Amino acid sequence: MTLSTYNTLTRRQKEFTTVEPGKVKMYYCGVTVYDYCHLGHARACIVWDVVRQYLEFIGYDVRYIQNFMDFVICTSS
Repeated sequence: MTLSTYNTLTRRQKEFTTVEPGKVKMYYCGVTVYDYCHLGHARACIVWDVVRQYLEFIGYDVRYIQNFMDFVICTSS
């Protein structure tokens, strides 16, 4: 299965390639909440977790690091 991404700058689709074949490294700098919490704060966390799960589903070995406020959550398969 070929995965492609859309480049909004060039307005073209591009084949997804990684530095190391079969391995993806992701870093997500999470939200720093300054006011009352709301559901929107969770949206980005959920979106990038779904991307991670999909990449694992199609066979990539994923290293996902997420910074949330002042601490880091690190998961790997």
